Amino acid sequence: MPETRNTMRSQARAADQPLSVAGWAVHVPGLTEAELPGSPAEPACAPEDAKDVLGRKGLLGKEPSTRLALCATHRALGLPPGKLAEPLPYAPGTAVVVASNLGNVETVSTVLDDMRSRGGSVVSPLDAPNASSNVIASSIAIRYGFNGPNLAVCSGATAGLDAVRLARLLLLAGRAERAVVVGVEPADPVARALAALRPGDPGELVAGAGCVLLGRPGAWPTDTGITVGPVTRHTSDPGPAGGQPVVGELYGAAGVVHLAAAAARLAGDSDTGATTVRCGDADDAWLTVDVTRAGARREAGAAA
Repeated sequence: MPETRNTMRSQARAADQPLSVAGWAVHVPGLTEAELPGSPAEPACAPEDAKDVLGRKGLLGKEPSTRLALCATHRALGLPPGKLAEPLPYAPGTAVVVASNLGNVETVSTVLDDMRSRGGSVVSPLDAPNASSNVIASSIAIRYGFNGPNLAVCSGATAGLDAVRLARLLLLAGRAERAVVVGVEPADPVARALAALRPGDPGELVAGAGCVLLGRPGAWPTDTGITVGPVTRHTSDPGPAGGQPVVGELYGAAGVVHLAAAAARLAGDSDTGATTVRCGDADDAWLTVDVTRAGARREAGAAA
């Protein structure tokens, strides 16, 4: 029994362990760093201009949500524009976790309509892979060579921080060395129509993506001093998160976009040491996570 209790205590401590945020990026077309921290200095490009970030090769047939997710990942990794010149040394053992509720819904709808009206032979070979529920996560893994676990999350308004929670589990359980967490939603007519059916007044869906790089200290080649704690679930509205920007309805991408923006804000603001990120709604519940700058922890400890 004592050994069992000690094991349980160790597991509880591990579950509370903060993880490093080694990089981040926000890619909401038309927005800049001044409007949404973590965005590029120039307005983020639309999906059809993703070649400006990723290069032309490998984008044929990619859906808008996949292009946005790739742009956010590329920038979070700190890579120059264009296709990779050589394999990433930290790709092995890196997991990919993507949150998106409506990422490929337009393709699925189109493929089903075509099959019902004209038969399966009319489905384009370029469209068929996009009908897979994990096309975004697999596209990221293939492009950058990440061979760790590959997960897709579509759990409603909490999807973004659900993806962060799953990435934490993978890392703390030793299933992955690092994790690339992405949240993305498109804003095509089909996606907007479905998003508008949500209870309450969710607002009009906005296309955008966010990416954060998570890992244990030292897992990534960069150390930003930003950490993220465990994700907490709330059955009632926990109230607004301080300083969380309002940029439109991001739905399943919201948790990751706001986490990336919070990390960028903490990194550039020496007066702010910690903040809380939230996502969710009355239908899907709420999730929150604390984001902290390393210097703030030392200052708090010294003050105590």
